[in-house]
This record gives sequence, structure tokens and C-alpha cells, in this order.
Amino acid sequence: MTAITASMVKELREMTGAGMMDAKKALVENDGNIEAAVDWLRTKGLAKAAKKAGRAAAEGLVSVATNDAGTHGVAVEINAETDFVSRNEGFQSLVSEVTSIATSGTFADVDALNAADMNGKSVADTITAAVATIGENMNLRRYESVSVSQGYVASYVHNAVADGKGKIGVLVGLESTKDRAELETLGKQVAMHVAAANPLFLDIDSVDPEMLERERTVLIEQAKEQGKPAEIAEKMVTGRIRKYYEEHVLVEQTFVMDGETKISKLLGDDIKLTGFARMVLGEGVEVEETDFAAEVAAMAG
Repeated sequence: MTAITASMVKELREMTGAGMMDAKKALVENDGNIEAAVDWLRTKGLAKAAKKAGRAAAEGLVSVATNDAGTHGVAVEINAETDFVSRNEGFQSLVSEVTSIATSGTFADVDALNAADMNGKSVADTITAAVATIGENMNLRRYESVSVSQGYVASYVHNAVADGKGKIGVLVGLESTKDRAELETLGKQVAMHVAAANPLFLDIDSVDPEMLERERTVLIEQAKEQGKPAEIAEKMVTGRIRKYYEEHVLVEQTFVMDGETKISKLLGDDIKLTGFARMVLGEGVEVEETDFAAEVAAMAG
């Protein structure tokens, strides 16, 4: 019997897009014959992913959830090729299962979550296997979490298509000893604000120093171009940096629901905002634009 090596499994996975255990089983069943293993996977419906692997997956769902204690929340993004699949019950069920796994533990990053056990396979391999059933290229693209030692992690999904699932998901961590019901209400309001206002940083201390210095340099050069004296230019820059904080730092922003209260004041002295996550479906994915009419014309010769 032919010995099945890791390189053989790797080669078959690259050829078919099949999961590691499926590729190994295919090779065992076919005595190491690569071509026969490919056909075996195709007959089992496990090689469909290979044909779809090149397609851009920028649709799908963002899912958020918290544990029963309300102290740990997660956000995951599972991509598919079309918006239609987000309403597929099978896809929604898959997203729910992955989200549940993410909520049940603490994972360092999305790679760790992809490697986690899911019904005897890794999460990544389970998603790959589901491609044959759902019919679209899919992948777990992102994972983020927010935790508090005491208090509450609030979640919010904008335009949800199912419970906890949609195109924009937000988590907000409130560290406090106050009543959970009060924290839930306030947390949801702040999470809705985050969805709308898109802050880049939690507080002033967390602002990227390089980004801030780059902003300061641009503002100083702008003031010089306007012919302002050095001392006036410095005051202008100080004011504009303050404006930058008000636009991009969460606790410095004005609450969108009333248009006047700063988020730090809304929280008060006995609630600390410890972290947040805002995940937008397909954010940062480059999708090739296709001119369908030109494509048909080209095919027609």
C-alpha cells in the first residue's frame, strides 16, 4: 500500500480545495493515486470548492454575539460570493455555529478560530465542505472580540437579516458595577452610535502617534501656505487637532442621538468604555468590476 505523505495531501488540497481530512481519505481510498483521488472527491461533491476558489467573496454576513454572562462578545465575518446567500438558511446556520464556537472560547486571531474544532473538523475545513452544499465560495475572513471583567458587552447589528446577523456589526464593552439592564440599554445606544459615527479610536491615548503626527504636519503646512505667523499657525493646528479628536475618537465624539452630549459625558464617572469593535461586511475586499455587456460582446466574437 502506498504511503500517504503530507506533501501528497497538500498537493491534492491545492488541486481540489478539499479539506485536509477529506484529501487524506481520498488518497487512502485510492492508494495514493492523485488523479483517482480527485475523481473520488468530485463524486463526493467535495471538490466543488476548487472551481469556485478564484471568485471574489465579498458578500455574506457579519455576526455578533455575547456569552450568557454578558462579559465576552465576538464579531465574525463569513464571506460568500453573492448577497442572495446571506438569506440562505443553511448559510445562516453555518454562521451561527461558527459564532457560537467563537463565543465559547478566547481565540488569539481569526487563524486560531479557523483552526478550532467544529464537529470533528476544523472550522476552515467545515466551511470548505459547505461550499459543495451551498454552492458558493466562502471563507471566515475576520474575528474580533471585546471583554470586560465586570459589566456588560453590548452588541448591535444594523439592518439585521437574522438574529445577530447583518452587514454591520458592533460590540461595545462597558466596565461597571451598575445594574445589567441599565448597561444593556446604554450599551445598545453607544453601539448604535458606533455604527453610525464610525470612530477610529477608543480614546485620545489610543490614537496612532504616526497618524497624528502626519495630520499635524499637514495642518502646519496648510497654515504656512496661508501665510499665517508661526504662533497663529500653532493655535490653528491645536484647534484642528481637537477637531480631529472630536471626529475620530469615540469618547470625544458627540452622541448622534441627541447631537449635543459627548460620549464621555453620556457614560458618566461610574462606567468605563473599555473597547469596541465595528465590522462592516466586505470592508477592504477588492472586487473586480465586470462590464457584463462588454463580456457578452467579447464572447460573441
